[in-house]
Amino acid sequence: MSKNAIVIGSGIAGIASSIRLAKRGYTVSVFEANNYPGGKLTEISKGGYRFDAGPSLFTLPKLVDELFELCGLTPSDYFKYTQLNETCRYFYPDRTELIAWTDKEKLSIEFEEKLGEPRENILESLDNSAMLYEHLAPLFIEKSLHKSGTWLSKKAIRAYSKLSKFQFNQTMSQVNSSRFKNPKTAQLFNRYATYNGSDPYQTPATLNIIPHLEFGIGAYFPEGGMHSITQSLYKLSQEVGVNFYFNTKVKKIVVHDGVAKGIDTQMGFHKADKVVCNMDMVAAYKTLLRDQHQPKKLLNQPKSSSALIFYWGIKKEFKQLGLHNIFFSEDYKTEFEHIFQKGSIYKDPTVYINITSIMNPNDAPEGSQNWFTMINVPNNQGQDWEDFIQLARKAILNKLSKQLGENIEDLIEVEEVLDPRLIEQRTSSVGGALYGNSSNNKYSAFLRHPNFSKRIEDLYFCGGSVHPGGGIPLCLSSAKLVDELMN
Repeated sequence: MSKNAIVIGSGIAGIASSIRLAKRGYTVSVFEANNYPGGKLTEISKGGYRFDAGPSLFTLPKLVDELFELCGLTPSDYFKYTQLNETCRYFYPDRTELIAWTDKEKLSIEFEEKLGEPRENILESLDNSAMLYEHLAPLFIEKSLHKSGTWLSKKAIRAYSKLSKFQFNQTMSQVNSSRFKNPKTAQLFNRYATYNGSDPYQTPATLNIIPHLEFGIGAYFPEGGMHSITQSLYKLSQEVGVNFYFNTKVKKIVVHDGVAKGIDTQMGFHKADKVVCNMDMVAAYKTLLRDQHQPKKLLNQPKSSSALIFYWGIKKEFKQLGLHNIFFSEDYKTEFEHIFQKGSIYKDPTVYINITSIMNPNDAPEGSQNWFTMINVPNNQGQDWEDFIQLARKAILNKLSKQLGENIEDLIEVEEVLDPRLIEQRTSSVGGALYGNSSNNKYSAFLRHPNFSKRIEDLYFCGGSVHPGGGIPLCLSSAKLVDELMN
C-alpha cells in the first residue's frame, strides 16, 4: 500500500527531506507558498548582473553529496564545487589588510606578519576549534538533543571527560580576548558568532567550533554560485518522483487524536502518513498549529539577528577584493549592542561583500562586479526601516569609498535591497530573523525545537528555526535527523 508524505516549505531542508522521504518509499508532495524553491537560497538577476540572494558561504559539501549518493548517483556528475584557497579578505579601519588563507601554516604567518599575532596563538586556536568539533558535532549537530540515547552513547561519554575544555561558562569574546595578543585578531575570530546570528559578547565560547568548518574541513564555491545548490537538489528531488505545488499556501496541519493526518490548503485536504514542516517554527505554531498546544518557552526565545543587503552592480573591477570580504567597524562591541540591545543599526557597521563574479565571470558584465553588500541588523520589531536603510546605505558607501579610495556610489548601475521585513514576508521567518532563536546563552542549543513533535505523532520539523540551527549545513543536518528519527 502506498505511503504518502507531505513537506511544508521548499527551503533547502525541505527539499533534502523530500529526497530522503522518496528514498524511503513515500509518495512525496512539497507545498510551497512562493513560486520558486529554495527559500533564502535563491537568486536575483538584473541588468546583466546575477546575485546569490541569500547564504554566500559553502561548507560541509558532503551533506549535499550524500543526497546524490543516497540515490545511487555520482555527485560530481550533477553538482560541482571548488575548494577555496582563501576564506575571506579582511579590511580594518586603520587600513590594515589581511587574507585568511585556508592553509593553516600560511594563515598563521599572515597573522604574524600583518597583526604581530604570534603564530602559535593562531594554531592553538584552530586546534581548539577542531577539538570542539570532534567532541560536540556528534552530539549537537549530528544527533537529536531530545533523545536520551544521544546522551548515553560512547561519543557522549567521551565528550563528558572534556567538559572543562568546552568553556560553556565564558563568552566567545572573553576567550578570544584572552587567547590573542592583538584585539584585531580577537575581532576577526569573534566574527564567527554572526554565522548563526549571535553576539560574540554574549554567546558561549563553544561557538569557537565554527572556524574549524573553514580551516579544518574547508570552504568551497559551487560551480554556478550558491543557487546551484538549490537547483541541483530540486532537480534531484524531481528525478526521484517528488511532486511540488508552488503558489500553494498551507492553511493548517490537520491533527486527529494526537496524530498528524495531513494538511489543508486552498485546494482542500491532503492526506499524509508523515508531515514534515520546513516552515519557521514560530510561524508554524501561530498559523498551522494554532489550535494545538503551544510550546511557549521555545516560541518566546529571543530571535537571532537579521540582515540588510544591497545588491549592487558595480561598473568597475576592484582587484584588491576577493570572493568574500569584510570591512570591520571601529567599535565591534558597540555595534553588537545596537543590534541586540537597542534594536538599531550602528553608525559604523561592519560590512560584508560577496563577489561571485570573481569565480563566475558571467555573473557580471565584463569589467564589472556583482556586490552582495550586507550588514548585520536587528530582526524586525517595528522599527522605521525606511530611515534605517537610508542611514545604513550612506554609512556603508562612506566606509567603502574611504577604504577603497573611490566614490562607490558613482559606480552603482544596478541596485536591489533586501531588509528584515522582506525576509519575513518571503520566508515566514519571524521578524526576518535569519537563524530562528538566537544563541546568546549557554542553554540556547537546548531551547531549539526538536526535529519531531513530542505531542503529535508523525509530525516532524526541519530547517533553520529548529535543531540544530540555521545555515546550509545545519539545515541539511536537520533533514538528515528527521530521516533518522523515522527509523
